[in-house]
Amino acid sequence: MDYVNLGASGLKVSRIALGMMTFGTSEWRPWVLGEDAARPIVKRAVELGVNVFDTANMYSAGVSEEITGRLVREFAVRDEVVVATKLFFPVEMGFKGQNSPGPQPTPRPNRQGLSRKHVFAAVDASLRRLGLDWIDLYQIHRFDPATPIEETMEALHDVVKAGKVRYIGASSMWAWQFAKMQQAARDHGWTPFVSMQNHYNLLYREEEREMIPLCLDQGVGLLPWSPLARGFLAGNRGRDDKSAGATSRAQTDEIAQRFYYQDSDFAVVDALKNVAQARGESMARVAYAWLLARPGVTAPIIGPSKVRQLEEAVSAAELALSADEVKALEDAYRPHPVLGHT
Repeated sequence: MDYVNLGASGLKVSRIALGMMTFGTSEWRPWVLGEDAARPIVKRAVELGVNVFDTANMYSAGVSEEITGRLVREFAVRDEVVVATKLFFPVEMGFKGQNSPGPQPTPRPNRQGLSRKHVFAAVDASLRRLGLDWIDLYQIHRFDPATPIEETMEALHDVVKAGKVRYIGASSMWAWQFAKMQQAARDHGWTPFVSMQNHYNLLYREEEREMIPLCLDQGVGLLPWSPLARGFLAGNRGRDDKSAGATSRAQTDEIAQRFYYQDSDFAVVDALKNVAQARGESMARVAYAWLLARPGVTAPIIGPSKVRQLEEAVSAAELALSADEVKALEDAYRPHPVLGHT
């Protein structure tokens, strides 16, 4: 495993990050796996040199953080690994994400967002669930238009100075919002973001327009989420997934149905299949290799449900695609509406 600096910071991270949203309780989402399924995957990840474990307080209403903390303590050397979590959304079993269909729970005051009050409460709650003394990378899950930027950035700076957090990062938002938050930190001498966890894969490349150039200019590392487009780029998605999907997640993942499934998405998958077959590689491995070679990408956040899927992702760091292969993969892409943070 190769290790690189996260953006312009001194934090060393593996080229692959293990996403822990897959692990929690199926009460939250039907495809989520329990701790027994997570244990061999986390153990193997540590053996392979993966040192970034990414979760969020909202995943399985906090159960994902509990599992992450227990397994990190069981298998990893604490000073070597990077435990990352996020705040913004409410932590309750009825809330399954802002893009999930159906009615959302009634918002409760001060239980979400990026106010000073909520930042302080959320970091303490995450530390309790994780069972750790500090969080290595504390990320804002979304931008909060209801809270002044200065209030958020000072609160994040304060939890760093209190020793509860080592570094801070952000996730999907408009580039101008991220630029304003970074500028506020610079203006006041507060802690800046070192990472951006954004929606980026072969099926969704709108981040190449503004966010990625901004991050490259500012020395911010990219930790793309959904590198396989929620399984689409593994080749196990079809137009009739709702009725006859190849996996339980394909049949029940309403968010994927909203994000992808355009005709042009299947054209990209066809191009990926052709490149993979010509090389004798899996589609997933080629998709990871493409992403790992993109400018600014530090570590894609993968979500394996099986050990072999983890091993496949880690091995993709050794795969170099030719210019012709990259062109074949990219030519089928068509612009998408902005997805993931609206």
